[in-house]
Amino acid sequence: MIDPEVLRQIRYDDRGLVPAIVQDAADGMVLMLGYMNAESLERTLSTGDVWFWSRSRSELWHKGATSGNYLRVVEARLDCDSDTVLVRAIPEGPTCHTGNRSCFSTVLPPAVARDEPAPSGASTLSHLFSTIEGRRAVPEQGSYTNHLLSQGVDRIGRKLGEETAEVIIAAKNGKPQEIRAEVADLLYHTLVLLSATGVSLDDVGAELRAREGAARRHKD
Repeated sequence: MIDPEVLRQIRYDDRGLVPAIVQDAADGMVLMLGYMNAESLERTLSTGDVWFWSRSRSELWHKGATSGNYLRVVEARLDCDSDTVLVRAIPEGPTCHTGNRSCFSTVLPPAVARDEPAPSGASTLSHLFSTIEGRRAVPEQGSYTNHLLSQGVDRIGRKLGEETAEVIIAAKNGKPQEIRAEVADLLYHTLVLLSATGVSLDDVGAELRAREGAARRHKD
């Protein structure tokens, strides 16, 4: 049930719009910025899909209606000034029309370079999978990922078998750098296979969590 008192707090601009930031509920990445009017916000809250008001077309915009890359709402928040909405959502495919995971993909170099912590393995895999999903949604000429996807599951599976064998050989050689490189190849081709078969990293994570829970119950 939508609380009308909360909705009355929202401070729309003189065009009746409020900026809405969409954030990936899984890892916090900012996916896009759009604008909502009262109706699109109400639809967002009541349907569980993100809706915007298109300023260029002057009409309601159901994000994903054309591309299939919907944004499924997990939570919506209002900032302390009541003039900006934050939507935490689960993206179904890349959010940007370019095929990128996020619309904020262009890096502006700082005036003073600073070291930043290396991304975690989990966030790197998530970003790579989103890139692969983007290539599948918007093919890019000369892309090795698109070449693999066009070959189908059988070819991807054979490639995965080859990479598995190379990981075993690297492990037997006992060279960390070689193992790291071959495992990276194996993980990449595994993600391509997941994308080709419509299975997401979240699906795999859910399976692992279910197994962990079952093992814990068995132990208890």
